[in-house]
Amino acid sequence: MINQVTLVGRLTREPELRKTSDGLSVTTVTLAVSRQFRNQHGEIEADFVQCTIWKKAAENTVQYCRKGSVVGVTGRLQTRHYDNREGKRVYVTEVVAESIRFLGTKPNYVAAESAPPVTVSISKEELPF
Repeated sequence: MINQVTLVGRLTREPELRKTSDGLSVTTVTLAVSRQFRNQHGEIEADFVQCTIWKKAAENTVQYCRKGSVVGVTGRLQTRHYDNREGKRVYVTEVVAESIRFLGTKPNYVAAESAPPVTVSISKEELPF
């Protein structure tokens, strides 16, 4: 079986680094990926794809990418579900990144260097998988 996804898009928000209780780094980003055709109004629409990035790739993404950064992601499509706090089943389809490439020109990181990346700790109980 083949399960491989390749996407190129822009980050829709600032990536945020989280740590699992085991100390693994993880970030979840949403990529805005333009479609290859125009709609009835002549506009190019975009799909918004959730991607999960682990370990050193997550740390590098948080350090070097900002909202609007163009990145290329290769990975696998994964679906999962969990029960939220209200007891309702939530289904998630996401790309689990196996590699990420930072594309485009290098932005000015002077502002980013003055504000270190935010790190949030999460426990295994908070993970939806």
